[in-house]
Amino acid sequence: MTATMTGLSAASASTTLLGFLILMTAVLVVLLIAKPGITETLSGKFLAFAGLFLFPLLAGYGGLALHLDHSKRTEFCLSCHVMERYGRSLLLDDRSHIPAVHFQNHLVPREAACYTCHTDYTLFGGFSSKARGLRHFYAQYLGTVPERVELYSPYNNRECLHCHNGSRSFEENPVHSADPGIMASIRSNQLSCIGCHNLMHDIENLEGAALWRETVP
Repeated sequence: MTATMTGLSAASASTTLLGFLILMTAVLVVLLIAKPGITETLSGKFLAFAGLFLFPLLAGYGGLALHLDHSKRTEFCLSCHVMERYGRSLLLDDRSHIPAVHFQNHLVPREAACYTCHTDYTLFGGFSSKARGLRHFYAQYLGTVPERVELYSPYNNRECLHCHNGSRSFEENPVHSADPGIMASIRSNQLSCIGCHNLMHDIENLEGAALWRETVP
């Protein structure tokens, strides 16, 4: 809860700062239009530079950063109709259902559940994930939304191991520890995690399934 509140506070502060920059830009532009003669002085030139270049650039950068940060949120990912069933799978009342277990037990941050599991944990992982997101936007608004949503590329074990590697529950799992070669194959990505956990969201079988209801104190 604290992390969520901190995130909301930071977003609110960023929105306020962005609004201030936009307001200052508008005020300076109106001032320059009303009194163009002020640009003859050094201070007037500085105001013109700030109003026409500096503040708009800062506002543009701030707006882009704010929207990119918002795109990491689970509610943003599920705002498209085609993703609605994937959101329901996070609430499935089934302790063996991987997305539901991760979401309901805070194994991933709920406010960024989709982004956490579907971002490449590499140097430019965030950038490549945003690039894939732009492809989603194109399909949603300009292209054709496929009936079945599929990953653009095979899911890499790296994304699972980023959190699970070294954890006791993962290392001592009877299947993982049955043979030393199994764990080595998982870590080398030769044996895919998805190969065993192939249902994942399993949205085709969600119709009529019981959903977990969080108890709010």
